[in-house]
Amino acid sequence: MAIDGSFGPIRGVLFDIDDTLVDLEFSMTTALRDVSEHLLPGLDPAGWEKFGRIFTHETTHYYDRYLAGELTFNEQRLLRGRAALGHFGVDLGEGELSHLWLSEYSRLQPSYVRAFDDVAPVLDALDAAGIPYGAVSNNVHDYQRAKLDSAGLSRITVLVGTDTVGVPKPDPAIYLEGVRRLGTAPGDTLYIGDNRLLDADGATAAGLLGVWLNRTGETAEGFAGREVDSLARLLAA
Repeated sequence: MAIDGSFGPIRGVLFDIDDTLVDLEFSMTTALRDVSEHLLPGLDPAGWEKFGRIFTHETTHYYDRYLAGELTFNEQRLLRGRAALGHFGVDLGEGELSHLWLSEYSRLQPSYVRAFDDVAPVLDALDAAGIPYGAVSNNVHDYQRAKLDSAGLSRITVLVGTDTVGVPKPDPAIYLEGVRRLGTAPGDTLYIGDNRLLDADGATAAGLLGVWLNRTGETAEGFAGREVDSLARLLAA
C-alpha cells in the first residue's frame, strides 16, 4: 500500500492544486516583480516581499468576489495589482498602463509555474500501487488544466474545477464530483490541500478524509484534523 497506514484504508487521493501541487506563490511573485520593476525602481528586498504578500495573501477578498461571480478573473487580478502598487504610491489607473501591466503579467506568470519537489514521488507511488488520483480546484477547469500541463503534471487526468459543478469549495458537491470521477467512495478517499478551512475542514465535512498540507508551519489553535508538512508524509515508510 502506497499510503501510510495511519490514514486508514485509502483507495483514492484528491489534491488541491495551487500551493499544494504547484508553487503558485513563486510564479505570482516572480512575474509580479518582472512587470512592476519599472514602476518601483530601487525597491529593496523587504519591499518586494511586502509587495508580493499584499498581492498573494492580503487581497484574497477580491478572489472571493470572483468565486462569488461579482468579478471576472482578470478584474480581481487587476484590483490586487492596484492594491499592491498603491501601497507604494503607484496609481495603476484605468487606462493603457493598467492594460499593459495586466497583459504582461498574464503572459509571464504561467511560465514560472512549477511543481513542488514532493509531488512526483507521491504520484509515482500512487501509480505503482494502482491508486487513482485527481485534483479539485477553486478555479476553472481549463485554466487549471493548462497550469498542470505546464508544470509537467499532465498525468493528473481527473480534474474538477469550479465550473465543473458550478460551485467552489467548501461546497460538498465539488469534492464529491472528484470522488465520483475517481470511482471511489468518500470515506476511503483522501483529500489534501494547503488551505486548512477549504481543504482539510471542507473535505472532511463532505465525508472525505481531509488533510491540511501545512508547508510553512502555520499554527492554528483548535484544529484537530490531520496535518502534514509535506506530501511525502502521505507515503508508507
